[in-house]
Amino acid sequence: MSVAWIEPDWPAPPGVRAATSLRVGGVSRGPYASLNLGAQVGDDPGRVEENRRRLADALGLPAEPVWLQQVHGCRAVRADQPAPMAADAAWTDAVGVVCAVMTADCLPVLLCTRDGGAVAAIHAGWRGLATGVIESTLAALGRGDLMAWLGPAIGPEAFEVGGEVRAAFLRNGPDFAAGFREAGADRWRADLYCLARLILVRQGLSDRAIYGGGWCTFANPRAFFSHRRDRITGRMATLIWREGH
Repeated sequence: MSVAWIEPDWPAPPGVRAATSLRVGGVSRGPYASLNLGAQVGDDPGRVEENRRRLADALGLPAEPVWLQQVHGCRAVRADQPAPMAADAAWTDAVGVVCAVMTADCLPVLLCTRDGGAVAAIHAGWRGLATGVIESTLAALGRGDLMAWLGPAIGPEAFEVGGEVRAAFLRNGPDFAAGFREAGADRWRADLYCLARLILVRQGLSDRAIYGGGWCTFANPRAFFSHRRDRITGRMATLIWREGH
């Protein structure tokens, strides 16, 4: 089976390319089968390297993606700086620089200016969302007229969390209660898509400028890796870059 991916369903300007890889079309085996792109999850490094090469060839990437050292934080870095970088978001206004984040339940968020002059990729787990990873990336971009795309993440029916997670969001405002549904004694079902939308709208994006959402990585093992479902598993990549004219 060949490499497969999702292309964002958003009206990005000409010259902006983006994709989220699916788990098919690679050479990894066992729990990492088959297109695992994560180098830090216990998979054979040679297989990961081949998977990354296959994805780059399939997408026609202009350069090796900038792979971050993701730490579930809120730091956003300029992608065309020396790597590796401990951060959970990368942005660039340069042509030919590929921003990338890896996920296996966490929410990948892409940002793009309406004129196509700058792009960003965000790794938004619940910790990053609660502590400002979207806000810090928007600040790095200088805000402006932006659109966002929400990629595949664990859905609210599968993402049960404790009360401490809900409390972390409610410290940012009572409106975040909309992202949680009671699931038992101090247990809640968290909706990462809803929480990200709330943050983006708070930061000035129109709801009509936010696209994507609606997948569940947990519920679709053929297409997606899921850490909560499998524990030992691979990683998908969500990438965005500017092409030359």
